[in-house]
Amino acid sequence: MTRLRIQYAPAAETARHAMHPDLRQRFEYSMRALAKDPYGQGTRDVKGEKDRRQGVAGGAVVVYYVSAAVLVVTVVRIVHA
Repeated sequence: MTRLRIQYAPAAETARHAMHPDLRQRFEYSMRALAKDPYGQGTRDVKGEKDRRQGVAGGAVVVYYVSAAVLVVTVVRIVHA
């Protein structure tokens, strides 16, 4: 699959910017891998919806939607310590 572009909903962007720099670096690296394989990387569908996904990226839990037709992963929630 072609690498998809990653975009962040406002709440996810706020959580991303609040990350400690070390965590954010690991997170960004993991998200690049996820953009290449958004249905893999140990993720699972949410409530039976194939394109609504949840997984762990660099130590943070992420919830995102895959829009394969427009080559975008939209991150809607990030939970980290």
